[in-house]
Amino acid sequence: MVSGDVTTVMMVSLVLTVGLNTLVKANLSKGMSNFVFVAYSNLFGFCFLLIATTLRYRNTSPPPINNSILFRAFLIGFFGVFIETLSYTGLRYGSPTLSSAIEDLLPAFTFIIAVVFRMEKLDLKVKSCQAKIIGTVVSIAGALMVTLYKGLAITSGVMRNDFFLSSQQSQWLLGGFFLSVATFSASVSIVIQTWTIKDYPEELMLITIATSFSVILSFVVAFIAEKNPKAWILKPDMELVCMLCTGIIVICTRGVVDAWACRKMGAVYAAMFSPIGIVIALAMGIVFLGDTLYLGSVIGAAIIAIGFYAVLWGRAQEESKTSEKHEAYGIISSSSSGSETILLLHTSKDTMIT
Repeated sequence: MVSGDVTTVMMVSLVLTVGLNTLVKANLSKGMSNFVFVAYSNLFGFCFLLIATTLRYRNTSPPPINNSILFRAFLIGFFGVFIETLSYTGLRYGSPTLSSAIEDLLPAFTFIIAVVFRMEKLDLKVKSCQAKIIGTVVSIAGALMVTLYKGLAITSGVMRNDFFLSSQQSQWLLGGFFLSVATFSASVSIVIQTWTIKDYPEELMLITIATSFSVILSFVVAFIAEKNPKAWILKPDMELVCMLCTGIIVICTRGVVDAWACRKMGAVYAAMFSPIGIVIALAMGIVFLGDTLYLGSVIGAAIIAIGFYAVLWGRAQEESKTSEKHEAYGIISSSSSGSETILLLHTSKDTMIT
C-alpha cells in the first residue's frame, strides 16, 4: 500500500503549503521583503534538517557521496532558491489562487520533461499515453485562461468583463509570468531529484546537502537585491512566524516528502497533487485575504482539473497494465538498502505473453 501512503502524505503536505501561502501573501502585502524571506526561511529549514540528519545518523554513517551526487544536490539547491524567489515574487503581484492555478501546470511540465529525458514512455497508439498528452495540453490551456482572462467578478458587486488584461491589471499578468517560470523550474527540479534519489536513496541527507547550498545562494541573492538594511531585522511578529513555518513545512518537511515520493512513485506521480491546491487556495484567499473570485479563475481551474484527471487516468491505466504483467510473471518488487530489486519467483508454463 505504498501508493496510499504516498498519497496521504502528499495531500497533508499540500494543504499545509497552500495554507502557508495565504499567510505569506498577507505579509508580503504589508511590505515583507521576499528576498530576505527566502534567505531566512532556508536558514531555518537547514537548521531543522541538520538536527534531523544528526539524529538519523547518530549511530550509523550515511552512504558516501560522490562528486556526481554532490553536483546534482547543488542543482537541486540552486533550483530551490530560484523557484522560491520567483514564486514569492509572483505571489506578491498575484494571489494564492493564481499561484495554485499556475502550479497546476506542474504535472504537464513534468510529463513533458520526463518524456524528453526518457523517464516516461511515449506511445501514441496506447490510450493511456493519449490521455496523458491530451491532459497535458488541456492543463496548459487552463493555466493560460487563469492568467490572461479574469472576466466577471463573482464575489463582488463589480460587473465587468475584461477579456484581456488592462494596464491596471498588468501586475496579475506579471505575477502569472513569474509563477509560470517557477513552476517549469520546479518540474526540472523534480526530474533531477528523481534521477538523483535513484542513485542515492537517502532523502534526508540529500535534501540537507541541497538546502545547505540554498542557504548560501539565497543570502547572496538577498544581499545583492535587497537595498533596505532594515529588512534584515527580525522581530517577534507574523513575519518571523512565516519564516519559521516556511522553513519547517516547505523547506524541511515538503522537501523530504517530495524526494521520498519521487523515489517511491516517480517524478510525474509526485507532481500530480498540485492541481488539488487550487480549491484550497480559492477558499482561503476569499475567506482570509478578501480576494475577489473571478469567472476566469473558476473556468481555468475547471479546465486544469479536467486535464489533471486525464493525466491521472492515463497513469492509472499504465500502473494497472504493469501490475497485470507482474502477476502474469509472478514478479514481486522488494527493496533492500533503499535500492529496488525485482525477484522472479515463478513463471507458469501455461502462460504465454504476447
